[in-house]
Amino acid sequence: MAKYAYSDLSDGQFEELVLAICQRLFGLATQGFAKGPDGGRDAKFVGTAEMYPSTSSPWQGTTIIQAKHTIGLNKSFTESDFFSKDNENCVIQKEIPRIQSLISKGDLDNYLLIANRRLTGNGESQIVSYISSACNLPQSQIKVCGIEQLESWLKFFREIPDQVHLDPVDAPLLVSPDDLAEVIQALDGQKASFKTIDDTPPTPRVEYKTKNEINNFTVEGARYWRSRFLKETPKIDSFLSAPQNSKFVKMYESTVDEFQCNIIAKRKDHQNFDEVLNHIFRSLVERDPDLRRHRSLTRAMLFYMYWNCDIGEDEEC
Repeated sequence: MAKYAYSDLSDGQFEELVLAICQRLFGLATQGFAKGPDGGRDAKFVGTAEMYPSTSSPWQGTTIIQAKHTIGLNKSFTESDFFSKDNENCVIQKEIPRIQSLISKGDLDNYLLIANRRLTGNGESQIVSYISSACNLPQSQIKVCGIEQLESWLKFFREIPDQVHLDPVDAPLLVSPDDLAEVIQALDGQKASFKTIDDTPPTPRVEYKTKNEINNFTVEGARYWRSRFLKETPKIDSFLSAPQNSKFVKMYESTVDEFQCNIIAKRKDHQNFDEVLNHIFRSLVERDPDLRRHRSLTRAMLFYMYWNCDIGEDEEC
């Protein structure tokens, strides 16, 4: 689950972040380049790296670092716009001649590419193998790193986010869709197994009207969400209470913890809860294709969280 909104950064901010990380991995002599045609490089280090790829076997010589930023949400390395053997206009294909040129001039011994995209083990091996073959560069001297590695580095180098002004909640109520997407997919897949459910709604843990007043949920908004999604709450209860779904209960709990922490920390005093729910919903469906496909079920889950006193203020829960 990504902690930072890398897609909300500008290209320059992302390059600054990558440079700060590489100065820790390689050394303070890591040099960034001014904006403009970079000749296939955003940063450069010459010498023996302090700790990359490891302290026992560090890279030596000239290391070229490329930062590839995208404003797209939930993008991956293996999408055709980034890597495809058949697409000459993809990012990797355009980088190949630049890498070849640097090698021919003796200006590249190691190549590191960092992007704010998701990277699988299979995708990494495909890209590294392709660059190695096209540029006649050993695979051990090529690395590609995605969001997963960025998150790991930023947990280790805890001072960097403050140094580059990287706010984990830079956008108000910024939330991650990952765990919820798995819960929604599983819930959708088990709908056929639900038995007929009594139409009598479950008893809320606190009077709905009182909860709405505490949270500044408008009368119109509260009426709409209840009339539209209350009937789904018994189904969600049944799904979460099923013994075989314990894995998804943990994901649900992780999700509500994140949502509630962000609501407490970033909600503006003037915001009503209608705005909060709609903002979270938009963030979720914009960032995850599975949640986009299940928009109604995603709204139902948000209402369930609120109805069940998992998000929002509730003096009596």
